[in-house]
Parts: sequence; C-alpha cells; structure tokens
Amino acid sequence: MKKIYKYLIAFMIITIILVSIPTSKVLIDGYRRYKEVINEVSLQDKVDQIQKNDNYVSIENIDEDFLTGIVSVEDHRFYNHKGLDFIGIVRATINNIKEGKIVQGGSTITQQLAKNIYLNGNKNFSRKVTELFLAKDIERLFSKDEILEIYVNIINYGNGYTGIKEASKGYFDVNTNNLSFEEASMLAGLPQCPEGYNPKKHYERSIKRQQQVIAAIDKYGERNLLNQDYLLAVGYDLHAA
Repeated sequence: MKKIYKYLIAFMIITIILVSIPTSKVLIDGYRRYKEVINEVSLQDKVDQIQKNDNYVSIENIDEDFLTGIVSVEDHRFYNHKGLDFIGIVRATINNIKEGKIVQGGSTITQQLAKNIYLNGNKNFSRKVTELFLAKDIERLFSKDEILEIYVNIINYGNGYTGIKEASKGYFDVNTNNLSFEEASMLAGLPQCPEGYNPKKHYERSIKRQQQVIAAIDKYGERNLLNQDYLLAVGYDLHAA
C-alpha cells in the first residue's frame, strides 16, 4: 500500500508539471526520433557491434567492487526498477521545469546506456522522451547484468579512455579483474564527469568524488567496508553513515 501511494504521488506531480509545457509536441518529437534510430540500426545490432570491440570485457571479468560502486553511486535502485526510476524522474523534472531547461538528468543506468548507444549530447525534453522509449526496449531485451556489462564497456572515463578496460589499464596499468578497492572506487566515480574528475588532471577533486562513491557503497552496496585504514586515509568518516 505504501509503495502504491508513493507511485500515485509521483504520477500526480509529473502530471501537474507536464501541463505547463507543450507536452504533445515533446512526446511526438521524442517518439518520432526513437522510431528513426531503431529503424536505422536495431538495438540488438548496436549491441552486437559493441561486443565485438577488442576492449570489451564480460561482467565476470570485471572487479565486483567497481560494479558495486557504479550501481551504488549512479543508480542504486538499478536492480529494482524496469529502466525508469520514478522517484528520480520526479525530482529531476521539478528541477528542470524550474530552470526551463535540462539541468538534471534523473537518468537510470539503462537510460544512460540508451543515450550512449543512440543519442547525441543535446539536452532537451524530447530527447529525454526518446531515451525513455529506448530504455524500455533495453530492459525488455537484456538482463540487468547484461545492461550493466554493456554500460561499463562504453561509457567515458576521461583522459581519452572509453570502457572499463581502457580506464583500468590507462589509469592504473591493471586488468579489470585485478583492481584494488582504492582503484575500483576511484574509477566508479569518473563517469558522472569524466574530465572534471580525471585523477591525472584533478587529483584532489577525484579523491572527493571517490569519497562519495565509498559513501554510496557503504549506504547502498552489499559489501562490508573492510579496508578501514584506507577509508580513513582518504578522509571518509566511518561513522558518518
């Protein structure tokens, strides 16, 4: 009952907000763009192309702490939603309407994957609609682990590195299954702002972002934070969470 009430409130808020913008045009443009991109190259064909890349790494060969960090900090409800996070959408929609433009994505990992596979960097409401349609297709065709695997293999980690294999070798000269917790938590923080958190250029900033990742793992992850000496060294308060 509590869950139904939460979604009812979310629906009401979104409805109230959407009446203040040209909704029909946004929906039509977004759906039209969605049909264009999938008719040009199917989602399965796109993924097949991605997986043929020499730097593509299967999820069983990727460090577990890194994966936990990515999910915890980017989309902690990832394994519980169907591609859309209604709570995140409501929060982002309110902020975007206030600003009159897209300032906050509220995007799930699935939506981010859709954007990286098909869409450019233009931020507008119709593109978000396109993203939502693509996200539903992705969730229908692939398992959660498959979605996460594809995602970490195609996103930007800064310094010219695309995909977790390039980032692991480029920043730390290690394979994706040999990352230390320190390295894994650092890499997990990069996708939000790859160049802004690039540890080779902005080390102090990257450490602060790493602390956010560690806090997210501590709050949402299933891992017990055992490396307490390191956490204290980077300034993470073990008693804050």
